[in-house]
Amino acid sequence: MKKLFLAAGLMVAIVLAFSFTKTSDNKAALEKLSGTYADPAPYNYGKAWGKRVFTFDKGKWTLLFTLGLDPELKMQVFTFRTAGTYKVLDKSKAVDNTYNAVFYEDKKWVTLKTDDANLIQAFGFAACNLTKDVEKDISITGCSAWQSVGDCPGDYDLLSLDKDGKLYFGERPADNNMCSPEKRPTKLTPAVVKK
Repeated sequence: MKKLFLAAGLMVAIVLAFSFTKTSDNKAALEKLSGTYADPAPYNYGKAWGKRVFTFDKGKWTLLFTLGLDPELKMQVFTFRTAGTYKVLDKSKAVDNTYNAVFYEDKKWVTLKTDDANLIQAFGFAACNLTKDVEKDISITGCSAWQSVGDCPGDYDLLSLDKDGKLYFGERPADNNMCSPEKRPTKLTPAVVKK
């Protein structure tokens, strides 16, 4: 009987040791992301499709997001680009195997990819003084659903890395506002994969 209790105790200790090791390794891996991660294919945002390409290097990150009206992104509406640093925080209470994170945005840019006046109006770009195919720095002014860096210096997001190396972020709300902890998403988007 004594041997049974010792064996059970040893098994519990081993399981706990591996559990804590896996968690800390996962957070450490998230803090040291390196390389390019992208959507394997554009995914559906309702009536449009988007593709994200993230790069990570020594605590810095960038995002290039392209939105189009078709799954092949041949009818692009805009691209959005941002860059900054990021910080992995505590484990999420809302989503298993996920950490809370903040993605600080030092700079924000948008490029209009359409001439369609109705689309320009619908996406709120009319007041942004954009020129088709010319990237504009919107860090100070903001544009459409993107607030200025001063008003929204970072996104309070989720971040998860699975055992296959796929990276997950939080699903953005309809108003695009993740500028404070209470705006943090409560579910994940499809994974981006390392290129």
